[in-house]
Amino acid sequence: MAQSIYHTIDRKQFASDLDAIRKEVLADVNLDDFKHLKKIERWGRTATVLGYGTAWIIPNPISAYLISQGSTTRWTTIAHHVMHRGYDKVKGIPEKYTSKGFTKGNRRFFDWLDWMLPEAWDKEHNDMHHYNLGEKADPDQVEFNTETFRNIKMPLPLRYLFLGIMAMTWKFTYYAPSTLTQLRIFKAEKAGETMAYPARADEWNPFKPEGKELWTKCLLPYSLIRFVLFPLLFIPVGIVAGIGGCLAATNVLINSLLAEVFANLHTFLIIGTNHVGDDLYIFEEKSTNKGEFYLRQIFGSTNFKTGTDTIDFLQGWLNYQIEHHLWPDMPLSRYQIAQPKVKALCEQYGIPYCQESVWKRLGKTLRVMTGEETMMRPSVN
Repeated sequence: MAQSIYHTIDRKQFASDLDAIRKEVLADVNLDDFKHLKKIERWGRTATVLGYGTAWIIPNPISAYLISQGSTTRWTTIAHHVMHRGYDKVKGIPEKYTSKGFTKGNRRFFDWLDWMLPEAWDKEHNDMHHYNLGEKADPDQVEFNTETFRNIKMPLPLRYLFLGIMAMTWKFTYYAPSTLTQLRIFKAEKAGETMAYPARADEWNPFKPEGKELWTKCLLPYSLIRFVLFPLLFIPVGIVAGIGGCLAATNVLINSLLAEVFANLHTFLIIGTNHVGDDLYIFEEKSTNKGEFYLRQIFGSTNFKTGTDTIDFLQGWLNYQIEHHLWPDMPLSRYQIAQPKVKALCEQYGIPYCQESVWKRLGKTLRVMTGEETMMRPSVN
């Protein structure tokens, strides 16, 4: 039924109705929206401070989780929406909270330090993914990306074991090299050159140009600061506390490594599941008009539970994936206003609006990745 509805919707009218919602929701964007961002930023920073403030005492999952939550918030909520120009139109805010200033130059080390190079992630995610959702050109389309894995002969339990290991490491094993490759391809095309995807081994080989760039720009800056500098800073704390500087630093290192596993699992849960499932679409051809583009963001995306700052904070504001893909340049607070309006409009048109628990979406995602299920194509009637 969803497939037949997809083909019969008046695209022009649907686009007009959605544009009206956008205009209404963004009509009075002001400093209160920026203050809301700052509040969420404080929540994330507080988690980080509490995590490191207790990480030196003993290795434990609570400190590790708090460090992880702070790191996840910094990426999925703050960096994500600022770099999408969500606050560029708010008058009177510091430039470092706009897309022109955030993470630029050395600000990377203060605004958002992660495995990914910010400009590479911006190109791969904000441009390639958002404007090619579910197509072959979408670098994050899970079914396309796991095609080889889906088709190899491997017992199902081993498939799930492999995916579990991948989920614990995906930010640096997949996302860092993938985003950097997309940036290199973009720069080559801009210069009028053609660049093929590098071999996987070359991406990691520090003696190859691709690998050298990955190590010097992504892996080493993050790992040296997170897993060397930060633990060493706690040597004086351990000495003063009487447990020994080396022991305090070791405890911080262990908690930092555990936090990295948590952050990878957390972000895989709330990012990797956004556009996957046998009830969502992937597309063989490019969209040709605004109404078609809008429809693809809805038919190819899923929301999770929404509605309060606490729920949204824990899910990195990625629980508004439908609205975010319709309008990626919205402040955080405006998605809470837009979501019920978009859902009501979809009900009016008879359009399936996918919204489920993130845990249910994880199950659907894993079944697509293992080859147990396949996503829908609108060309199939």
